[in-house]
Amino acid sequence: MLGLVVLGTFVLVPTVGTYMDQRQQIQALKSAVALSQSEVADLQSQRERWSDPAYITTQARERLYYTMPGEVVYLIDDDLPASAALQEQDDVSGDVSQTRTDWMSQFMRSLTSAGSAQVAVPTVGVPDPTPTPDAPPAP
Repeated sequence: MLGLVVLGTFVLVPTVGTYMDQRQQIQALKSAVALSQSEVADLQSQRERWSDPAYITTQARERLYYTMPGEVVYLIDDDLPASAALQEQDDVSGDVSQTRTDWMSQFMRSLTSAGSAQVAVPTVGVPDPTPTPDAPPAP
């Protein structure tokens, strides 16, 4: 009798293990199918929204800042209160720091001063570009 029980155990254990593995695979595949069906439903609802002209108009206004003819749009650049505005960050190191001047105004000042600067022209060894009337023409 004990031999039959041991033989039955050796025969049934692999079969039960295979059955349990297959049940786990079936459950995993069912959950994957449910996830795919929910994604398909989301995509279909999104497709239906994009077929609505009012939704398209709203998206064009919000994302691309499109307006209807005759409308005036006001964009508020800095509407945050002072407490919510970004504060200046501390310097990363003592060697590198942020300049406190406006680089564009400095650039324009440098450009205009460079354009209006007096340039000294050396007169020694440089021929005169204006010809004299009594000099013979150069060959």
